[in-house]
Amino acid sequence: MGVLMKQIDAGRMSMIAILLASFQLISCQDATNPLTSENRSASVLRATDVTVPLRSDATENGSSGDMPAYYDGKLFTINFKELPPQGEKAVLAHNKSINVIYMSDNGLPNDQPFISVIDAIQGDGFNPLWREVQITFNNGFTPRQLVSDTEIEDAASGAHPEIALTVTDEVYRCSVIGPKK
Repeated sequence: MGVLMKQIDAGRMSMIAILLASFQLISCQDATNPLTSENRSASVLRATDVTVPLRSDATENGSSGDMPAYYDGKLFTINFKELPPQGEKAVLAHNKSINVIYMSDNGLPNDQPFISVIDAIQGDGFNPLWREVQITFNNGFTPRQLVSDTEIEDAASGAHPEIALTVTDEVYRCSVIGPKK
């Protein structure tokens, strides 16, 4: 009986180690504190000011998953990877405190990318799991770069909203690496 208990305890310890390692992989590390006084000034960039290098051998793992994203008018670098379909379903079914990342797959005029907008960073209700909400510009409105969740909410409201928002079932693991340099 004592040997069996030791095996069960070893099995529990292994499971705990695996769970802790999993949480560590999806946890967010803030390389810099984006809320320090030297970083509080909001600088708004045009989409044309940002280039996102693409490598043919790149995967979404590691730094090749890095991309720019706006938060409250300031450009940050995030590391971004979609969860597998079963993970997305599980997160959507059981996690009620998921953050939002706004994207527009249609992009901007002149083949410019729409830079994603996030609704939280560390210190502001941040969760490393984000659900995608697609932005579509309504007829009569020229697509433009939006730079905050407040601006997006304003553009989606009123009698004649500028944009339509579509909540997707896509869930991403995102780390905010820090302000875009």
